Amino acid sequence: MNQYILFIDTETSDVPVDLSKPYSEPNNWPFAVQISWCIYTKAGKKVKEQSYFINNKDIHVSAGSQKIHGISKQTLRNYGISRKTVLQMLQNDVAQYKPLLVGHFLKLDYYIIGADAFREKMTNPLELLPTFCTMLATQHLVKNPRITFLKLCDLYDMLFNKPLINTHNALSDAMATANCFFELIRLKEITSFCQPPIATNQSEIIGKKSWLAASSIIIFITSLTT
Repeated sequence: MNQYILFIDTETSDVPVDLSKPYSEPNNWPFAVQISWCIYTKAGKKVKEQSYFINNKDIHVSAGSQKIHGISKQTLRNYGISRKTVLQMLQNDVAQYKPLLVGHFLKLDYYIIGADAFREKMTNPLELLPTFCTMLATQHLVKNPRITFLKLCDLYDMLFNKPLINTHNALSDAMATANCFFELIRLKEITSFCQPPIATNQSEIIGKKSWLAASSIIIFITSLTT
């Protein structure tokens, strides 16, 4: 495993139109309205945390998404900074720490950031990093036959026997993912960090449609129950 681990989460302006599209089709993908990441050593010591709201004129926050995360256009005007600035800071941390990238439903965050980078004519700062998704890694812990993956709040509750507070705040969710990751290692529920790389071109994406369909259901369930 890499010496450093970067845990990442995003909150978005809406949901994707079609999860089978590459992030080079930005009209398909919502905008990030909050990007947060925290960096830990592989021993579990936190090195730094970063969290930013993004304020660009092209962002429109849907009513449904605002209801979930509480981030309004006014919030972005008051506290946000430019998308490009945030992506450059993320890029700088990636270059400095060369981390393992970890998220819960990581593919969504990867694509949201990739689409935003494409809009800014930048390379996705997460490209080429080794990746690990805690949602995929904990599929074996699912007890309900009607669901395929655990939501982050459910995984957290399962591991720590208490509810996750302040969900749908990107920094809180990134830190909760870190807590879950290290607890899963302690419990030996994670013993390997090898996962297939995230698909980024059309042919790879099409080959993973069943996984994407399950991911669509997770987004839908989250929007209904939050």
